Amino acid sequence: MQPEPEDLGGGLWSVPVPIPDNPLAYTLVYAVESPKGPVLIDAGWQHEDAWASLRDGLGTFGIDVSDVHGVVVTHFHPDHSGLAGRVRETSGAWIAMHHADADVVRRFHAVGQGGRREFELTALRRAGAADSELTGPSRQTPVSPPALPDLELSDGDLLDVPGRRLRAIWTPGHSPGHICLHLEDGDRIFTGDHVLPRITPHIGLYPYDTPDIDPLSDFLGSLDKVSAMTVGEVLPAHQYRFNGLSDRAQEIIGHHEERFAEVTALLSSTPVTLWDLTAGLSWRHAWADMPQQARRMAAAEAAAHLRTLETRGIVRRDGTDDPLRYVLR
Repeated sequence: MQPEPEDLGGGLWSVPVPIPDNPLAYTLVYAVESPKGPVLIDAGWQHEDAWASLRDGLGTFGIDVSDVHGVVVTHFHPDHSGLAGRVRETSGAWIAMHHADADVVRRFHAVGQGGRREFELTALRRAGAADSELTGPSRQTPVSPPALPDLELSDGDLLDVPGRRLRAIWTPGHSPGHICLHLEDGDRIFTGDHVLPRITPHIGLYPYDTPDIDPLSDFLGSLDKVSAMTVGEVLPAHQYRFNGLSDRAQEIIGHHEERFAEVTALLSSTPVTLWDLTAGLSWRHAWADMPQQARRMAAAEAAAHLRTLETRGIVRRDGTDDPLRYVLR
C-alpha cells in the first residue's frame, strides 16, 4: 500500500511517486525547504500517473512544481531521474548528479535505443544461455534517457540549497555515480538505493566481463564509508525511514559475504559457465519461473560477485573463449 505524502518536520517533506508495474511500488521523493524554493531529492518515474502524484503530493504542502529550485538525482535509474527533466521544464530548476552518472547519461543520449536487443542477446549467449532460453520478451517498454544534468557533483560537494547544508556523499556500487545526501543541519541522511531498510539494491556487472571495474567491491567500500558516519534518521528512496545506519550497512555487508560463500561453493577446478552458476544460486523466485529479464539481471549480480572474488584472488576466469567460465584458483 502506497503511503501518503508526509510533513517530516524541519522543512522537509516526502512524496511517494508510483513506479508502474514494479514490485518496489513507489519512489520516495523528498523536498527540502529553502528561501529560493524547495530542492527535490530524486523525482520519480517518467509517467503521467507519477507526475500527477508528484504534483499533487507537493501541492498537499502548498508547493507548486513551478516553485522547485533544484533536483538532486541520487543516481540515473529511471525511477529516480525520470521526471527530473519535466520538473526543470516546468520550473527552470537545475538538475544535479554525480559526474560518473552524468557520463552514463551522456552515453545513453549518444547511443539511443537502437541495437539494444541484439546487445542483450549477445550478452546472454556469452554467459552460456542456450538458444532455447533467448526467446520471449526481454524487458519492459524502453524508457527515454534521463535528462542531462546542469550541475555535476563530486564527493563532499555542498548543494545550492540556501540556508541549509546538504552535502553529496559519493557511494558507488548500485551505479557508478550513486550519491547519498547528508543534511548536516538536520541530522538526516538520504540514502537513495544505497542503504534500504529491508532489501538490498541490485549490484551488477554488465556486460558480464567488463574489465577494470569491480562494482561490488565499490559498493562494500561505500557501505563502510556511510557506516562510519554519525547520523540520526535514514531516509531511503524506497520502503520506509529508519534509524541505525551503521547497523543496517553492516547487515548488508554480511549478506554479501554469505553470497560470496554460496558462489564459491558452486565452483571447483572444473570450469562452470556464468549461466549455470547463476542458475545454481538461490533467488527470491525459482530459476525456472524467472523471466528472461530477471535472469539477465541475476547473471549480472553473479558476475559482480565473481569479479570481487577475482579481485580477492579466490576465483579466476577459465580461458578467454565464450561462454564465460570460472574456476577456483
